[in-house]
Amino acid sequence: MAKKILVIDDEMQIVEICSDYIKAAGFEVITASDGLTGLATVHREKPDLIVLDLMMPELDGLNFCRILRRENDTPIIMLTARVDETDKLIGLELGADDYITKPFSPRELVARIRVVLRRISTEPNNDTIRIGQVELDRSYYQLKLPDRIINLTPTEFEILATLMSQPGRIFSRSQLLIASQGVSFESYERAIDSHIRNLRRKLEPADYIVTVHGVGYKFEG
Repeated sequence: MAKKILVIDDEMQIVEICSDYIKAAGFEVITASDGLTGLATVHREKPDLIVLDLMMPELDGLNFCRILRRENDTPIIMLTARVDETDKLIGLELGADDYITKPFSPRELVARIRVVLRRISTEPNNDTIRIGQVELDRSYYQLKLPDRIINLTPTEFEILATLMSQPGRIFSRSQLLIASQGVSFESYERAIDSHIRNLRRKLEPADYIVTVHGVGYKFEG
């Protein structure tokens, strides 16, 4: 069955172009023209991935992410016409898995969609990573602690899985970016900091992820 992609953007020309390329790549496409309609569509259609514009009427992309992440971990690729890096990092902190700056190549969007879906397309299995009282369940992209179970986005999961795979080893931002995205671009490396902040909030009050200034991050159980 084809993966279902939801495209949310108030610019109909962009929606049409994206839809044509995504359909040509073998995916099913559904669309929405504003954030509120997009939320309703998520609940009704349960898409496998969301392509989300940052600037929209009714409900913008940042608030869409904020609301959706309270209940749903569907992967999100954010589209933004803004050049301010702060906006991009806020989107990542709110749970977006990737972002593309407008104007963009529809072929690049399709490639990004494939990369994100590839990370979550493995068949459910019983593989777990366990360090002390911290356990990662690859079947459900969940972080299990003694007192609670926490859902992670695919990007958060891959970053934490990489860190936990070799406790005490220092991983650079570039290495974590490759592990979570499959590619590394220098301009994206600071996005790792946003995902690390999200992970730290979810792991509170424990501080398992240690910053090694000027080098990267490591996991200490």
